[in-house]
Amino acid sequence: QVELVESGGGLVQAGGSLRLSCTISGSMSSIDAMAWYRQAPGEQRELIATISGSGVTDYKHFVKGRFIISRHNANNTLSLRMNSLRPDDTAVYYCNTGRMVGVYYYPTNRWGKGTLVTVSS
Repeated sequence: QVELVESGGGLVQAGGSLRLSCTISGSMSSIDAMAWYRQAPGEQRELIATISGSGVTDYKHFVKGRFIISRHNANNTLSLRMNSLRPDDTAVYYCNTGRMVGVYYYPTNRWGKGTLVTVSS
């Protein structure tokens, strides 16, 4: 059974940086693609970045050039480096395991509790 635990959130000023981590229990060798999602207050959860099993990354336009997703199979972690943060990045951030079909990411129902990122202006 794979479990996901997100960490690294906090309060940061606009323009600042944070690094989120997702610790995965169980072997990552059975995991194909992974992703980061976020959910702002009153909004639906949205996909922001994906990484395939071979390390190919993709980003939504509103984080492209600012966020970097990476996976570290040796220590079972998924990371999200967030730079140039803006107040509209404020959200609870979640990691997820899934699979890529072409350029599309299909999530599983594996979610952690998330980690809160608050960006002040």
